[in-house]
Amino acid sequence: MFNGMERIKQGLSTLRPSEQKVANYIINNSKAILDMPIAQLAKNTKTSEATIIRMCRSLHIKGFRELKLSISASANQDGITTDRYEDIAADANLSQIIKFISHNNYRSIESTLALIDEDIMDKAIDKLDHARKIVVIGVGASAIVAFDFEQKCKRINKWCEALTDSHTQLTSAVHLDDRDVVLAISYSGETKEIIDTVKIAKKNNANIISLTGYSSNTVQKLANVNLYASPLEKSIRSGATASRIAQLNIVDILFTGLASLNFEQSVDFLDKTREVIQNR
Repeated sequence: MFNGMERIKQGLSTLRPSEQKVANYIINNSKAILDMPIAQLAKNTKTSEATIIRMCRSLHIKGFRELKLSISASANQDGITTDRYEDIAADANLSQIIKFISHNNYRSIESTLALIDEDIMDKAIDKLDHARKIVVIGVGASAIVAFDFEQKCKRINKWCEALTDSHTQLTSAVHLDDRDVVLAISYSGETKEIIDTVKIAKKNNANIISLTGYSSNTVQKLANVNLYASPLEKSIRSGATASRIAQLNIVDILFTGLASLNFEQSVDFLDKTREVIQNR
């Protein structure tokens, strides 16, 4: 079961004003909500039951019952770690650096888990499995994630190419079709190079899988399948590091799911690649 409170907190900025009113009430009354009928929540927030259902769907939650179950399941996690991401401090000693970097990475992965919809993840893996070509695009910190997924796919003999240069991205996108998949990685979802490439690939009927922050953004709107990495506070200077960790976690899940679909063949390919590297 996903962490319901985490998903509400992260998706808050994407909600409509009336839905935000409900979400804020739930955040401030998380225990009381567990035994509260939907009609009572609507009355307490001066909204409607329809608004509550829309809020759930906006957060990729099936309904109010599932929302309460997810909040209940995540309640025992409260207090284990602080929700605050530590920032880079000029006078931090090594012990402090180790602590807050490790904490940031842990929180980034934990928060990302709250955003995973298994049905959507399964759909993404299925598209990758049936793809003639997989093109992964990213720039900056996202380029590192793109290269990571490329080398993983090559180890199981799956055609995959990571493109991090805007000209190469565009020229490659022109030749894609409905047999191909583009995995577009952009934390903001507004990276111009990624948007331009996705538009061309989409025009040629290629399947688009987006990996962005949990927000309403251009790349996400253009994609067929949307995956999300945990967003961080905008003030965090180390944000690119933690977001990259979250993205790497997602592509690890995609790769492992892809390899598992063809387990025996994948193991054989992995053994061959390991052997050739060891014997060089």
